[in-house]
Amino acid sequence: MPESMGRKFRRLLKEEPYLFTGGVYEPLGAQIAERVGMKSIYLSGYSMALHNAWPDMGFLTQTEVARIASMVASATTLPVIADADDGYGNALSTIRTVQEFMKTGVAGIHLEDQRFPKRCGHIAGKTVVSLEEALGKYRAALDTLARTDAYGAVGGSMEEAIRRGRAYADAGVDSVWCELSNASREPAVAFAKAMRETHPNLPLSFNYSSSFRWHQDPNPFTFKELGELGYKFIFITLFASHAATYATWNAMDELVRDEEQAQWMLEKMKVGHPTESHHVMARVSHFQELEKKYIPGTEERIKSSAGFDDHRMH
Repeated sequence: MPESMGRKFRRLLKEEPYLFTGGVYEPLGAQIAERVGMKSIYLSGYSMALHNAWPDMGFLTQTEVARIASMVASATTLPVIADADDGYGNALSTIRTVQEFMKTGVAGIHLEDQRFPKRCGHIAGKTVVSLEEALGKYRAALDTLARTDAYGAVGGSMEEAIRRGRAYADAGVDSVWCELSNASREPAVAFAKAMRETHPNLPLSFNYSSSFRWHQDPNPFTFKELGELGYKFIFITLFASHAATYATWNAMDELVRDEEQAQWMLEKMKVGHPTESHHVMARVSHFQELEKKYIPGTEERIKSSAGFDDHRMH
């Protein structure tokens, strides 16, 4: 029997000193991550919202996110962890959310303990539901990654985050993630130390958030250091999104300024790069081979027409 994606992800958490990845928001980003050597995929909620031109403030629906998750999971052989926000309602809504995401083929989801409408953990104004309500959701969800926003929420504290983290672990979640507020070492160390005291074998998760401006920190965490603290799954939620928006902004700005020469320069920059051909990135050759195998007359049709094939770049 082939290994399920959930088992594959759990095995990686046990085998690797730490598992890290950059958040993506669509299938091609997941394929690129796999091709460059990533071992897991993180499907970022903020990135999905942003690339639909919304902020991460609860605007995307469960069905929209599940649809994207299904396409991403189908596009890669790596385990995908998907952002399922707050479960899109109460504990009963969370049961259906889990059922819908199970159909997508993702390895797992994470759920947060925010009050609806949820928001990015680094947007001011977030509030959390009661511990009892959150526990109901996590028990209903069975296998999941539990995120607590109690540290930076209205009236929150590290003590409350630890209390919730331990309670969620007792409820049987696969991993606990405390959403922190900045790059400071002390909160991350305090949470990890407290969790290790009571749940030494539970893998913790860490959001290496772009909001923290790591490059400005005089002594930023390394992934290795986080792994040694017990943070076994480390993800940069908006990594692909920041890379894509930066590149697109610059390219469009150059097009406005330089007109056709911007296209010439882009083509020159990409010569020899793995992304040079959009046909290669789209795996056209693979599907042309399937055409040849299953559709009569394909080989002659391809040879007698102009365009990209195994022997002609276009």
